Amino acid sequence: MEAETLRRHPVRLAVWLAIVGLLTVLNFVGRLAESDSQDDLAYRYTTAITAFAFYGVLLVIMLVIARVAPRMPVRDAFALRPPVSWRHALGLVAGALLAVYAFVIAYGWLLSLFTDANPSCEQGLAPTEWDPSRAGAFAAFAVSVIVLGPIVEELLYRGLGFGLVVPYSALLAILVTGLLFAASHGLVYGFLPLAAFGIVLGCVRGRTDSTYPAMVMHSTFNGVSLVIALAVSSSC
Repeated sequence: MEAETLRRHPVRLAVWLAIVGLLTVLNFVGRLAESDSQDDLAYRYTTAITAFAFYGVLLVIMLVIARVAPRMPVRDAFALRPPVSWRHALGLVAGALLAVYAFVIAYGWLLSLFTDANPSCEQGLAPTEWDPSRAGAFAAFAVSVIVLGPIVEELLYRGLGFGLVVPYSALLAILVTGLLFAASHGLVYGFLPLAAFGIVLGCVRGRTDSTYPAMVMHSTFNGVSLVIALAVSSSC
């Protein structure tokens, strides 16, 4: 890991924590304020447009944090460097994905023993069936979920956030970014699966010293989840 990423930046860290905390509060408040669920969000252009605007603003904020004096090279601030071995990194991603899927399945089964809640339905974004008449809007939504979201979220958590926390402790960086990643989604039943996912992503980031493998893993997970949501009839 390069020396620049090991320097402590307490002010930047405080600002990053404040931004993630604000996202968490807004998402939880928004979740509580929802009067009813909408099962066609994936087929609305406004959903994709909102996502693109949100991630664009978030990206600008992250760049500002990195570039204010003293400036941090973008490459170092976001760990935008290839892993030493892509073969090893992709093997690590494959194993990590299997571990996450195993946890998600086990968690869903255990939860079903005590409640009717379905963690996969809580966010309310996954479509319950395929609607070919609105394929264009769905394609835009898919790009935001599979491409844009994973890239920006990994830059925020495993890139900037991880780099700001890791000088204090590598384990702390994995846990803090993983738990805050989960909390910022504003979910209750989905918190544990997202926390496990975020922690595993942090492990991949730490082992490879790069955000690229985490982006690949995050994108793959979202893509598979979207395909499963379309292929399997949902009771959401």
